Amino acid sequence: MSKCFVLAPDSFKESMTAVQACHAMQSGIQKVIPDAEFIHVPMADGGEGTVDALVAARNGRKVAVEVSGPLFSQKIQTYFGLIENDQTAVIEMALANGIHLIEKSQRNPLFTSTFGTGEMISAALDLGVSKIIIGLGGSMTNDAGAGMAQALGVSFLNDHGQSVAVGGGQLNQVTQIDLSELDSRLKQTEIMIASDVNNPLCGENGASHVFAPQKGASPEMVEMLDQNLKHFADLVESTLKIDQQNVAGAGAAGGLGFGLMAFAGATIRSGVEIVIEETQLADKIAQADYVLTGEGGIDFQTKFGKTPFGVAQLAKRFNTPVIALAGYVGEGIEELYDEGFTAIFGIVDGACDLQTALKNGEKNLERSCENIARLIL
Repeated sequence: MSKCFVLAPDSFKESMTAVQACHAMQSGIQKVIPDAEFIHVPMADGGEGTVDALVAARNGRKVAVEVSGPLFSQKIQTYFGLIENDQTAVIEMALANGIHLIEKSQRNPLFTSTFGTGEMISAALDLGVSKIIIGLGGSMTNDAGAGMAQALGVSFLNDHGQSVAVGGGQLNQVTQIDLSELDSRLKQTEIMIASDVNNPLCGENGASHVFAPQKGASPEMVEMLDQNLKHFADLVESTLKIDQQNVAGAGAAGGLGFGLMAFAGATIRSGVEIVIEETQLADKIAQADYVLTGEGGIDFQTKFGKTPFGVAQLAKRFNTPVIALAGYVGEGIEELYDEGFTAIFGIVDGACDLQTALKNGEKNLERSCENIARLIL
């Protein structure tokens, strides 16, 4: 009887997508076990690759759109996904307002906005979806989702009743919030945030202090951004009678988590849990003799909501062996063996620089899976 392998890796960042990783895994195993059966389930955790993973797993489709980039002056050609007979949209905010869309020397979260993310939500609503999943990884913004809300009809006004074009640096100018033109379709649509960030909106563990420095913020800018977020959240609380600023995940994507909860009625869940559910991974693991997973790096942090950990936890329920592969295997992996991992392998074939390792990722993954198959056989 042929063996069945479920292949459920995340992307290997800057080396290969989750879909490419699935193909490399299969190629390696088939060299040794040619009659093996394979079930590809490319994975993600709400960050990079979430749209591609869910579209591939659910036989969905991609919808091309033009939206505003992190800066209002930018126009970005991007896409979102449709799955479940076009009833569910899958959006990655980074595909509109991600950090990779601005050169490092030009990054300044005082002026970036989530307006383009709001435009993608609006485009999805135009197609009549009943549910929207939004992944929040990789943002270039710190505007508490105000730009997103503006794109969906919310007006933010200053003391003179004039509209404020909000980035992270302008939130302190907002003194009035007008919801009269907020898109009414949001009330009939389930909005689900896919994120594994647990930070609140403000304070030392908030969006500005933890994430803004990598977006180009100086220490002085971090303080300003944090104060602006606090001002804005307090205004939202007093105006809308909604207090979401201390909810775990409110600080995700520069506070977009907060904005989606406050203005779109969104709920927030673990990204990998959503992807596991939407890909129906449990049903597929139930058929498997072995599960292979992996991503760019595996170490003690893997147990904090990373994709391989979610896969291993699920497979543990079925007593199915889980083999994880990674470009980098760090400290603390011994903690993972009690959490569903059977074995963990590094795929790099020898001492080399990072660029070489990234370039040869698919070849190294294929070779590693061939050797694993020889052990299994």
